Amino acid sequence: MTKLPTIKKILVPLDGSQNSFRGLDYAIYLARQCHATITGISVIPFYPKALLLTPVLYERELVRASKEFMAKAKKRSAQNGIVFNEKITDGHVVDEILDFAREKKFDLIVIGARGLGSVKEIFLGSTSNGVVHKSKIHVLLVK
Repeated sequence: MTKLPTIKKILVPLDGSQNSFRGLDYAIYLARQCHATITGISVIPFYPKALLLTPVLYERELVRASKEFMAKAKKRSAQNGIVFNEKITDGHVVDEILDFAREKKFDLIVIGARGLGSVKEIFLGSTSNGVVHKSKIHVLLVK
């Protein structure tokens, strides 16, 4: 029988969508069972500045929105007795998630199957698909 991994640190990519919070809810459940902590990560993607009329305002709005849904995630976790840490960064979404997971030695990534919408996925590729296929640590995909 294969020995199951010990889960003490769970990473949850969040984009503010209902599905990313569904992933958080599963992570909270697991964290309660395993006495683990959760870190939420929000990655602000790079867009070519030429495509944006006001790139500084756009980025500022994304940071504000990230802080807002991270506060909501922290509150939801605290209500369930779970320690929640947050990381807001920018870059290529899948790479940032996987690099952070590796650097901080997370035991599990819990990610919602669909984020902000299919139009975004057409242009950027599916974040959850990228994480599942490129991750070297365990990933729980929540539909």
